[in-house]
Amino acid sequence: MTKADIVNEISKDTGIEKVTVQKTVEAFMETVKDSLVDGNNVYLRGFGSFIVKKRAEKTARNISKNTTIIIPEHNIPAFKPAKTFVTQVKENVK
Repeated sequence: MTKADIVNEISKDTGIEKVTVQKTVEAFMETVKDSLVDGNNVYLRGFGSFIVKKRAEKTARNISKNTTIIIPEHNIPAFKPAKTFVTQVKENVK
């Protein structure tokens, strides 16, 4: 499902114009991104959490040059679904 599909579904279900729904969806996504960039997690009860995970420093290999490199500690965005959400997906898988 794409962002356009989400906008179409919300517009069809609510009767709100697609342009308004699209602005709302984009504002929501921008708010979530800004919050994660600032290091704050976003919690949506019954759906899940957008969280910032810290990856530890590690040693990796560049196979083509046969050298090792150090990948520094860094943060990555992640999504952790709510238990009820996971249960619903598990029960509906065919």
